[in-house]
Amino acid sequence: MASAFTAAAFLLHFQLLLILVLLPPSAAQPGFISLDCGGARDHTDAIGIQWTSDATFVSGGQTAQLLVQNGLQSQQFATVRYFPADNRKYCYTMNVRNRTRYLVRATFLYGNFDNSNVYPKFDISLGASPWSTIVVDDATTPVVEEAIILAAAPTLSVCLSNASTGQPFISTLELRQFNGSLYYTTDETRFFLALSARINFGAESNDSIRYPDDPFDRIWESDSVRRANYLVDVAPGTARISTTKPIFVSINEEPPEKVMQTAVVGQDGYLNYRLDLEGFPANAWGVSYFAEIEDLAPNETRKFKLEVPGMPALSKPTVDVEENAQGKYRLYEPGYTNLSLPFVFSFGFRKTNDSSEGPILNALEIYKYVQITMGSQDASIMASMVSRYSQAGWAQEGGDPCLPASWSWVQCSSEDAPRVFSITLSGKNITGSIPVELTKLSALVELRLDGNSFSGQIPDFSACHNLQYIHLENNQLTGELPPSLGDLPNLKELYVQNNKLSGQVPKSLFKRSIILNFSGNSDLHIVNKGISHTILIICVVIGAIVLLGAAFGCYFFTCRRKKKSHEDTVVIAAPAKKLGSYFSEVATESAHRFSLSEIEDATAKFERRIGSGGFGIVYYGKLADGREIAVKLLTNDSYQGIREFLNEVTLLSRIHHRHLVTFLGYSQQDGKNILVYEFMHNGTLKEHLRGASEEKITSWLKRLEIAEDANRYRVSPHRMLPNNHS
Repeated sequence: MASAFTAAAFLLHFQLLLILVLLPPSAAQPGFISLDCGGARDHTDAIGIQWTSDATFVSGGQTAQLLVQNGLQSQQFATVRYFPADNRKYCYTMNVRNRTRYLVRATFLYGNFDNSNVYPKFDISLGASPWSTIVVDDATTPVVEEAIILAAAPTLSVCLSNASTGQPFISTLELRQFNGSLYYTTDETRFFLALSARINFGAESNDSIRYPDDPFDRIWESDSVRRANYLVDVAPGTARISTTKPIFVSINEEPPEKVMQTAVVGQDGYLNYRLDLEGFPANAWGVSYFAEIEDLAPNETRKFKLEVPGMPALSKPTVDVEENAQGKYRLYEPGYTNLSLPFVFSFGFRKTNDSSEGPILNALEIYKYVQITMGSQDASIMASMVSRYSQAGWAQEGGDPCLPASWSWVQCSSEDAPRVFSITLSGKNITGSIPVELTKLSALVELRLDGNSFSGQIPDFSACHNLQYIHLENNQLTGELPPSLGDLPNLKELYVQNNKLSGQVPKSLFKRSIILNFSGNSDLHIVNKGISHTILIICVVIGAIVLLGAAFGCYFFTCRRKKKSHEDTVVIAAPAKKLGSYFSEVATESAHRFSLSEIEDATAKFERRIGSGGFGIVYYGKLADGREIAVKLLTNDSYQGIREFLNEVTLLSRIHHRHLVTFLGYSQQDGKNILVYEFMHNGTLKEHLRGASEEKITSWLKRLEIAEDANRYRVSPHRMLPNNHS
């Protein structure tokens, strides 16, 4: 009975083992994610790795087939996913296990997918942390980047951005989970490891060793591969040896047995190598792997020391592989987890005087320490918010909300640890209550949630002391206006029209110059009692029309009394529609809005520069109707710079004068803020004031007249002369 039970148990154990062997790699290795970027369907490659289409891991981008053949016959290298060369980032987001180490590998095979033969150059990052700059210099040679990182959140993002040439693209993206602690470092919460070299010495061919020989799918590159500045200056007498005997390696992340079964030995007593380490000098993690795979006689010994030029301290320890590994055919792995290495790294091993045999080397790994950028201070809040809308396209941009580039609907400060100060989610068809996470963004200045289907009550924003602009109009919000809104010290605009709000408008909203619009809420009303006579608030459009009519009446009455000629009179046009805020798209009725394509066509893509100033650079252009224009392109995209831009549009769209350059319109698209004026042929203001020529010098009478006009109408003096474009 007992023997029958034992036999049954053995059979069951054998069947389970057989099932594990026959399982697809993705099932046998649950820590594997292998994305075929641009691939249309899943497949399993020749070495048993199951590849998945990347479509559900990234938002945006297009797919393309490679146009140039390459030596990689695998299906996953037949396509790419590419992205626009703009100021956005495009992120892949993968689920991970928190506080677990992962190998991340990204591969880029250009293959002239865009039929342009323009080699791309762009950046990749791990979340908010810059990882590497991808520089393609060959259409058929893949660029491979690897890193080992400790996951600090339930998801890990790999982002592409900042293309300086071509378009960002990616061929494959792989994630491999580690189980042990070989790659543990004391600073792994502040730095991740970027691979610089992983070499299999004594390799019997040019082929790399990876899965399934390496259960973690690390790629061990053959030392037989020849390329510039890679394993050169090899010492005479360097020989390759190998064995078929099993090598004892632990079950953690040590090199696989197949790697340890080959080695190089220095038959003349020493080994020498030199290789370039990209991105160095830097601090490095470096480990050598040794195993005695020759059957030495009892009187034969193998002892040696590491030699690195300029680093004598590294030569102090003596390596005796058989003794250190406690026997033959066993792994020994001495190394340094933090040392400074140069770009050109030369190293060697030299036998000691009491050694009969030369040094041996089986494998080597070198990683560079890369600083982890903590990212936005509001990252966790924003991540919690977008998790509510996992199916919405705008919520799938991935990565940090601010770094290395902000999400398309977010604007951030320029600090090292930036803060979110503007959110624009207008017209996104969002339902449900307003996310409570928004009330925790203490640096928030502008909030635009108009044109959605938000319901429920308006939450308490009292923690957002910097809020200036709140747009909640055209939703389905109910309940009362929170009195705390009136206590926001910097509030300038509150738009809540066309909702289902009820009750009384809080008196606190009438104590300061707040622009308030609550029309379209039939159950929301003002209680006249107690309202101050100093109210400066615009409640309805009728009030604005009355004020405008009064302004016109005063203006024409004053003009008649002063009997000024028409050409000397400043004409104040109907005020432009309120521009909203200085972080959103400009909306105005009186100023013409040019499309960016019109501006680019008129200026031949900003070809001819004619001046510059504090605002930005001025370019010459010519519109399709033949009008010559001067185009100012904002270069200061800071909070203050954009504010000045919108102030200028507001001012110049309302004021016209014979001493003022004619303002033709503006453009605000794709992150570019542009002002358009008529082009004046008479030179600059500086030339007219300082007298660059007799023809251009401005008389003192004319100067006095301009100064008098500037004082009378309080128009900035540098706007008064028609031939100043700076």
